[in-house]
Amino acid sequence: MQRFRRLRSDERIRAMMQETRVHPKDLIYPMFVIEGENIKNPVDSMPGIFQYSIDRLDEILSRVKEAGIGGIMLFGIPVHKDPQGSQAYAEDGITQRAVRFIKEKYPEIYIVTDICLCEYTSHGHCGMVRGEEILNDETLPYLVKMAVSLARAGADMAAPSDMMDGRVAAIREGLDQAGFTQMPIMAYSAKFASAYYGPFRDAAHSAPGFGDRKSYQMDFANGQEAIREIEADIEEGADIVMVKPALAYLDVLKEASLTFKVPLAVYNVSGEYAMVKAAAAKGWIDERRIVMENLTAMKRAGAKIIITYHALDLCGV
Repeated sequence: MQRFRRLRSDERIRAMMQETRVHPKDLIYPMFVIEGENIKNPVDSMPGIFQYSIDRLDEILSRVKEAGIGGIMLFGIPVHKDPQGSQAYAEDGITQRAVRFIKEKYPEIYIVTDICLCEYTSHGHCGMVRGEEILNDETLPYLVKMAVSLARAGADMAAPSDMMDGRVAAIREGLDQAGFTQMPIMAYSAKFASAYYGPFRDAAHSAPGFGDRKSYQMDFANGQEAIREIEADIEEGADIVMVKPALAYLDVLKEASLTFKVPLAVYNVSGEYAMVKAAAAKGWIDERRIVMENLTAMKRAGAKIIITYHALDLCGV
């Protein structure tokens, strides 16, 4: 009879037998940067998460540096919004200024910039609109302008999250023509129209002003379509592909890891974070153990990179 328990009998042997490990370098920490001065606004639906003005970034960036995590992902919150989302690609836009500040003071921190218009448009959608139609091809040049603008500011990676068809190819061509041939693209390839995003929209001020995003984000019932989306983004030049959200979509992540030989990322999104925090606040769960179990499941399913609001808590800083 096989005795599997022999290799579970002692903490030391269990550690040696562990197949999957989560390291700080595997993690990317999302951050929200807002216009103004001396601002540190708590996000009520995401305990422990704040909107920071640029002059208050030091207090969070010092923790990121101490934690030794892989990088940060920036989301900018402008004061001025218009139908074209012009602050997304303005030289003096909030995100561009934040990138320059971080690169000057913390050059060792790897900066991933979200490429999407929803935080910058007055209508809150991820693309250009005509009436209540979200326009695909007309949006692509604006996404290219945003990616190039942030690359010029010093960003290390572009992460298009808009879910417009063809945007990876357009951004790759735009970055290459602007001289950023070495800048990688991490595509939100299988991004589902999910109820798990609610707290993020509080944090980023990005709720749509009308309708929803189901005409461009994926139906959560569709797994094979997600594989086709990932394949298309790889063909268009994505260096890393992402599944978002994480926990309810580990089947998609696992299938992608078995199908494709490119690095995979997963976004442990705001709703997943908020639910853990709420249950922990009630004393119903052991927060640290639950977080480690969740993130380990993501790694086990095939994620090379995990974008998570838990990163600093997990690292104990």
